Amino acid sequence: IFEIGRDDRSSMIDHRSSCSDLSLHQDPPVSAPVSAFLRHHYRHFNAAALIDASTAYTAHLDGGGIMMITMAGAMSTAELGLLLAEMIRQGKVQAITCTGANLEEDIFNLVAHDFYERVPHYRDLTPADEEALLARHMNRVTDTCIPEMEAMRRLETAVLEEWVAADQAGERYFPHESFYRVLRSGKLEKYYQIDPKNSWMLAACEKNLPIFVPGWEDSTLGNMFTGHVISGDVKNVHTVRTGIEYMMRLAEWYMANSHVPGGIGFFQIGGGIAGDFPICVVPMLHQDLQREDIPVWGYFCQISDSTTSYGSYSGAVPNEKITWGKLRADTPKFIIESDASIVAPLMFALVLGW
Repeated sequence: IFEIGRDDRSSMIDHRSSCSDLSLHQDPPVSAPVSAFLRHHYRHFNAAALIDASTAYTAHLDGGGIMMITMAGAMSTAELGLLLAEMIRQGKVQAITCTGANLEEDIFNLVAHDFYERVPHYRDLTPADEEALLARHMNRVTDTCIPEMEAMRRLETAVLEEWVAADQAGERYFPHESFYRVLRSGKLEKYYQIDPKNSWMLAACEKNLPIFVPGWEDSTLGNMFTGHVISGDVKNVHTVRTGIEYMMRLAEWYMANSHVPGGIGFFQIGGGIAGDFPICVVPMLHQDLQREDIPVWGYFCQISDSTTSYGSYSGAVPNEKITWGKLRADTPKFIIESDASIVAPLMFALVLGW
């Protein structure tokens, strides 16, 4: 097991024409060598889809549209914040839906980065090796171990203060709002172990970005909150707002923003509840609330390595969403069947014009 030693690798990617028509290929400026490489070599199959989807993302924003990004999996532990934070700062993202794990794990990394350990040979670990990690309170996510005491308990202590204060005052907050309050309080600043510009949660907090977190109970902090309610530290289980109220808030946000030119785009990393929950707001508005004047999503892209078969939502092709009233036949839609930890940073850098 080796201690993590990561450095800040800034991307150098620019965006130009799509590779869907090779006759229109243009070389980007020499100041963007990674972009030059991508546009010269990424011409077919999933590589071409990456270029096309990035070009359409930029076109959507340039046409006046706004974008929601959804994150499943462990993208925060994969340190997607290195580029996602800059996407937020530059106005390339207007809302985020993510799992509770992605919400908290960005802050775990922010306050405990130096205590993380990387396990490059994780495929070779025996059950005894895994138990040894458990004994050291190192929780493994693929090749990365999150330190319980320095990351999870450190954040728990800070957020518990917010939960108890809200509980005693009869106030209620969404999970992301409690995290925003912790970050704005400055109580964690003494623990920061990465450059704050690489935390997407800090960037979102600075912008007061709308965040929607379905199924927050299925997260480390969600489990901790449950424990504190059971133990009586928090008296009212409704102190943290979740689930149905998040969908209601999402419906309000969608109705308020859906009539911008080009509408609201949907950029989905992975599948599961992080993607299914927010995209369903459109058929809910149409079919359950009879709001016929609400546009469908104006752009759709999914990065997925799920097999397209057997009823998997994560593996459902975009056209299937037409039958549910989430997209139209003419909605720009893309699927890139590859590893999101590889594809998302490249796409973000293209959209940023680096």
